[in-house]
Amino acid sequence: MEIALLLIALALTVLVVTAVADRIEVPAPLVLVVVGVAGSYVPGVPEITLSPEVVLVGLLPPLLYAAAIQTSLVDFNANRRSILLLSVGLVVFTTVGVGVLVHALLPDIGWPAALAIGAVVAPPDAVAATAVGRRIGLPRRIVTILEGESLFNDATALVSLRTAIAAGGAGITAVGVGLDFALAAGGGVAVGALLYLVIGWVRRRVEDPLTDTAISLVTPFTAYVLAEEIQASGVIAVVVAGLLLGHRSPVLQTASSRIAERMNWRTIAFVLENVVFLLIGLQAARLVEDVGRGGVGWGRVLLVCGATLVAVIVLRVVWVFGARYVLLRPSDDGATRVKPSWQNTLLVGWAGMRGVVTLAAAFVIPSDVEHREVLLMVAFTVVAGTLLLQGLTLPWLARRLRVRAPDPMDDALARATLLQQASKAGFAALEEQEYDDPHGVVELIRQRVDQRNFAAWERLGTTPGLETPSELYARVRLAMIDAERERVLEIRSSGRVDSVVVAEVLAMLDVEESLIDRVLPQHEQDEPVGLRAATRDECEHLTATSVVETSDAGVCVDCLEAGTSWVALRQCLACGHLACCDSSPAQHASAHFRDTGHPVMQSAEPGEHWRWCFVHHLAT
Repeated sequence: MEIALLLIALALTVLVVTAVADRIEVPAPLVLVVVGVAGSYVPGVPEITLSPEVVLVGLLPPLLYAAAIQTSLVDFNANRRSILLLSVGLVVFTTVGVGVLVHALLPDIGWPAALAIGAVVAPPDAVAATAVGRRIGLPRRIVTILEGESLFNDATALVSLRTAIAAGGAGITAVGVGLDFALAAGGGVAVGALLYLVIGWVRRRVEDPLTDTAISLVTPFTAYVLAEEIQASGVIAVVVAGLLLGHRSPVLQTASSRIAERMNWRTIAFVLENVVFLLIGLQAARLVEDVGRGGVGWGRVLLVCGATLVAVIVLRVVWVFGARYVLLRPSDDGATRVKPSWQNTLLVGWAGMRGVVTLAAAFVIPSDVEHREVLLMVAFTVVAGTLLLQGLTLPWLARRLRVRAPDPMDDALARATLLQQASKAGFAALEEQEYDDPHGVVELIRQRVDQRNFAAWERLGTTPGLETPSELYARVRLAMIDAERERVLEIRSSGRVDSVVVAEVLAMLDVEESLIDRVLPQHEQDEPVGLRAATRDECEHLTATSVVETSDAGVCVDCLEAGTSWVALRQCLACGHLACCDSSPAQHASAHFRDTGHPVMQSAEPGEHWRWCFVHHLAT
């Protein structure tokens, strides 16, 4: 009963603190650590010890898997050099640098223990970095690099830690270290890839979302345990399996299974991530008490902890700038055609918050190591210090460096273009179908596809304060669904209809409500909207034209003559003709293309600078 009450208390604390953190717009991990530290000194709060087994086997696999299945394998591959330099090179660099520093300040502990604590504090934590990064709107490439780094750096750190501990009992060579790492990494990749093949084969034959969810829940633990049993890296096995299964999920799983998996893992990750940061803070009182009973004075302890905290921050910044200008020498980004700036590099260097793996790995250090309690305090100081120091200052630094966040309008244009391309392929498949359609089903299909596409285009923005057709549809239909659901619930209460039938009808209403496109508020932007420039191989029409200045007072003459209204205006780049978009009732822009064959129109709305090719269905 005590354990059950403790778990309930932890869950309630996490829910309350995260709600408060959202309200005050501070990343929840930072607040949870502070609350945990304060709670560790409150009388009556039970002492909770983070054991290595609980963290490395119980918490780490699901957290890594939840992150891996949501990580784009395409983006990961595009940034693989940066990710590997951080997840392998930086971890080794930090391990050695911190080891030298700690050995100089505490020569009694010996080199193996000094390098062990270096390996412990080396890997940053993805949860903390991306929680802060997404909230303040870091560029997606930075977030991708941070996520990719954290997926693999734990493996490098744990292998380095295991090697350092082994060196304390017997001699070990550089060749042995390299071989150990190669076997751990190679074995982890092999286990992860093999498990992907097995799970993929099973999933092709499973259509029940419940069964598929159960398979998903056991996958990370299976990957971790199998890899560790053969002395390989369980971390790498989990990450590889997650990356591959996430990448192939659109062809391996049913739509309902994918929806269920996304929601389940988002819930699991939310609970575990936040509980972990609360548990980190709760270790404070016991660690301070252990250090007080040790033989090292508090002055020396504070010196070692403070120096190590500064070292992990400085070493990371030195490495990322050295790797950028010596090893990477970055070229233009493939998506934006812009070379990554030094400001982005500095943000990557500063986003080095440590997390639960650091604290759990510290407890792996053998209990007979000299001044072990000091090493544990060093690990706690680095975790709490980087979370609070870097986590609280990262938003300020991003603002000072004027790093541009992802623009929702760019996303809206890309989303609309992608949906248009998908619809083009869908309509082509429709033309190939053989059907007898006396009831107008095909026309209904076309209308629903068009409605979906129009809603996507309307996200690009129209006249401020004017409700778009999709917004009007969403508002009216949602009000209707609320009334329909209320009536169904009244009938359910009367008991006149079987509960199974009632549940099916409620589920139908839920599905329809979830499909309604809820348009988000428009984002104020300082720079013009635009995607990357199209190449001639993709569209010769777009490469042959450029954006022209438009008047804010334009009108659709065709609409005025026909007595219809427009939603947004488009301008032909061949003749300058202004016409209304396809979300408008008369769709005069498309009609102008059909009548004249002029292929490219641009947005004539204020603040929008994008062009659309009617021939290839591409935007830029």
